[in-house]
Amino acid sequence: MGAVPAEKRTALFLLAAIFFLFVPDIAQSSGPVDVTDISYWSYEDYTRVVVTLSDKAEYFKKRLANPDRLYFDIRGSNIKKEIRSNLPIGNGMLKSVRAAQFNENTVRVVLDLEKIKDYKVVALEDPVRIIIDVYGVSTQPIPSLKTLKKRIVLDPGHGGHDPGAIGPNKLCEKDVVLDIALKLKEILSEDPNLEVFLTRERDVFIPLVERTAIANSKNADLFVSVHANASPRKDARGIETYFLNWSDDVESMKVAARENQISLKKMKEMKNEMDFLDAELASLKRDHKRDESNRLANYIQMAMVGGLTDKYPRVVDLRVKWAMFYVLFGARMPSVLAEVSFISNPLEEKLLSKDNYRDDIAKSIASGITRYMSSLPGAQTVANVRKKLDSKD
Repeated sequence: MGAVPAEKRTALFLLAAIFFLFVPDIAQSSGPVDVTDISYWSYEDYTRVVVTLSDKAEYFKKRLANPDRLYFDIRGSNIKKEIRSNLPIGNGMLKSVRAAQFNENTVRVVLDLEKIKDYKVVALEDPVRIIIDVYGVSTQPIPSLKTLKKRIVLDPGHGGHDPGAIGPNKLCEKDVVLDIALKLKEILSEDPNLEVFLTRERDVFIPLVERTAIANSKNADLFVSVHANASPRKDARGIETYFLNWSDDVESMKVAARENQISLKKMKEMKNEMDFLDAELASLKRDHKRDESNRLANYIQMAMVGGLTDKYPRVVDLRVKWAMFYVLFGARMPSVLAEVSFISNPLEEKLLSKDNYRDDIAKSIASGITRYMSSLPGAQTVANVRKKLDSKD
């Protein structure tokens, strides 16, 4: 069969997009489903609402006016009596989130809207969650030093009751990556043109969906999640950097499954449930973000490998890869996940236990981020404008 002309492909995609706007969001239901939790994270001009279900369910969404509201009908479901079903928010975007048993087979979740710019819905599994991101209108003054600075959110993986991977000598991933992220923040903060935030600065647990919410709430320009790799093969070693995209590579899927805390079987099922057209549409929507994430990943990977090879000749370059990491879902900025070494490898665990090695990793990642930021269009212009504003103070 010959290649489909570009004009015809574009027309087909547009028709498909129109079709998808007018049909329910579908997930296959395997029986009665419970709505087990409703939670939210609220920030200045962004709110993330998460509806947690006991299993997959078919749901339908619609926006209504007078009063302005967005509702989700979750079919074949029941609401657990013990959950909070009425959440007053009142942040200028959402008045409240409420849920009730609409009829014997349907739970209705309603977001009472106040003033929003946009919203987006993403569904994740294990546990099954409907994630609703609501965006308000920013009230930050333009221009100002605050808005001219580039914002970076660093995410040390795991934490609290979730240790992440544990090495043969009991070194915990959560401790290693927190130390690297703190060092990285200190290095990057020396640049007056950067503002740097961490999703956690101590040993606490933060859900994956909240980590991305923090990055979105900061209107971050970059999101970098830091992790240590692991494998059943004790000789597996090396450094790799990921960005978000569908992958058929089994090893990449294994890494994502571990970080997502789900089975490889679940990862494969999630991949198989996405048909070709849906995957194409999803990639079209995030093309710019995906391409920039790819560029950022390459800068960081090259800097890590180049910065560590001279001191540590056994460093292996596993290159830039892509997979479906939950922590990168819904990020509105270029976002990557760096696997800095294999904590499951006795030799690399020993390196990760050393302060000098973690310091060198932080310096290398900082170098990659700085080079990426310098490559962006207008980077010099922003620096010049900032100097002018400084001179007026």
